[in-house]
Parts: sequence; structure tokens; C-alpha cells
Amino acid sequence: MRIFPKLAAAAVMVASITPVLVGASTASASTVTNCGTYTTWLSAPTHGFNACGYNYGARVFSGIADGVDNNLDGAVYGDPTYANDYLVMKWNAQWDNCNANGYDNPTYCLGAWTTNEWNGMLPNGSSTTEHIKIIWVGSLGEASSYWVPGGYSVWGNYEVVMDQGMVGGVHNWWTLATPNGLR
Repeated sequence: MRIFPKLAAAAVMVASITPVLVGASTASASTVTNCGTYTTWLSAPTHGFNACGYNYGARVFSGIADGVDNNLDGAVYGDPTYANDYLVMKWNAQWDNCNANGYDNPTYCLGAWTTNEWNGMLPNGSSTTEHIKIIWVGSLGEASSYWVPGGYSVWGNYEVVMDQGMVGGVHNWWTLATPNGLR
């Protein structure tokens, strides 16, 4: 099974700011390390990575996928399947601006992008990899003047312009828009 469609079906944004993927934790409170959110970081900015893998100042997440939901609990939003995978997410300032201003205003959103690089080829990993590039296109989706031919819609106002990876030892291209670079 692919990572992104499974997780994107219940996609959420941490504090409505950074891109993350899926659900609700099932771990008991005694086994969870909570790392706060982007909103928490804004009230008391720190430098470097938190225990979960976020460096909000640099706009990057780098760590085991378990931490993407800001809880180290052995699961990614309650699902342990991808918890041991390594994940790198990067996003730009425009992504933060867009998410903070309603997701549909070109003044704040044009040029917003994020990338997700999953690596499950680790001990106890999912044995799946996926590399995804996402850009803001607005609520008009495919009818938007910002839409890039060949992508697919995600989260209502965004387009996946590249999605490729390995499942079951086979490399797959699920989408490759032209052009597929970040703006």
C-alpha cells in the first residue's frame, strides 16, 4: 500500500500550519512524549530541532515519522504502520502564510509548497518509500490558473505535482506534472 493516499485520506495540519499526515493517537498518556505545535513555538521560539523532529524556524521536519504528529507514541496519528519510517518534510514561508490566512488568498498563498520524503527501508520500517511535492493552487483546483497539468488535488486547495516511490520492491510514478518544480 502507498503511504500518501492512506495517510492523506485523513490529512490534518499541525496547528493548521505545517503539513502532516493522518488521525488520532491510541497510546496511553504515560507512553506519549508531546512536543508542542507550531503555535506553541511561535509563543516561545527556540532554535534547532525539538524531540519529535521539527525545526519550525528552519521549516523542516527530519526524524522518524512517529514524531510528525508531535507525539512520540509509536504511531503516526494512531497507526503504527509507518511509525519507524524516516521522514523529511520541508516547506516555505509562503506555506506558513497561506495556512495562517485561510488557504485561499493568492496574496498569502501563491508560491506555497511543501515536500515529503518517506523512507521505510529501515529496520522495522514499512518497506515503502514515497517522495511527494505539493503546491498551492487555490480552491478552483483543476480550473485554477495555477494548476499544473498532470497533478492531482489534495487538501482542497493544493496540488500534488510529483509523487513517486517504491512499494513491494517496484518503483512507481503515481503522478508527474509538467513542470513539477517548486515555485
